[in-house]
Amino acid sequence: MGRAMNMILLEPGQVAGGGAVALDARQSAHVAGVLRSKPGDSLKVGELGGLVGRAQVLDVSAARVLLAPPELDHEPPPPWFDIMLAMPRPKVMHRLWAPLASLGARRIILTNAAKVEGDYFGNHWLDPAAYVPLLKEGLEQSGTTALPEVEIVKRLRPFVEDVVPVRFADAPKLLAHPSGDSGGNGLNEKRPGGTPLLAVGPEGGWTPFELDMLEKAGFRRFSLGSRPLRTDVAIAALCGAMMSA
Repeated sequence: MGRAMNMILLEPGQVAGGGAVALDARQSAHVAGVLRSKPGDSLKVGELGGLVGRAQVLDVSAARVLLAPPELDHEPPPPWFDIMLAMPRPKVMHRLWAPLASLGARRIILTNAAKVEGDYFGNHWLDPAAYVPLLKEGLEQSGTTALPEVEIVKRLRPFVEDVVPVRFADAPKLLAHPSGDSGGNGLNEKRPGGTPLLAVGPEGGWTPFELDMLEKAGFRRFSLGSRPLRTDVAIAALCGAMMSA
């Protein structure tokens, strides 16, 4: 089943010429077969990394849809959180790319951890050729245009001890863990810098050493309850709680 395409995401090169825009095969099939658009209809469009607006349909066929030069005139919702995620199983990571973009991730940092299998970092879902199209599908679903930055960190300790305190010095740093503060006080902290950094461990959990290391780097534990959750379920729940806070 394809994901909802609530906005047509255009590449900067498609928009730069100022002429009519031919959609790719996937987008054309969606516009023709799902939206059932016809010439004269107006579609929501956005430029990757840029503004959003509308474009009129000029021509429709199953193989190609042609749009008039788009009118891009307003900012989309900006990304609003960074996530440091212990590398999950490959099939879970496959499922997570599009939702992370839809939810508003600015930066996705995939890390190692004691309970992460080493071969997880060899899977093809970490190839930009595989995950960038999924991130773009997530942007189309949510009507936004900012492609998340992706960083892969195979050595957790030096990253937490040396990089996090500098790069995220002013950011609220939130450590999701079942034994954390179930009152969610960590979610309500207001600090300069704004963009929160959320640390989510492997499905087996962070080790005591890792928890201590993260807390020394400025992370504050919080919990949605005592039940350990699957990574994909946990991320959706955590982002919902963060949005509410």
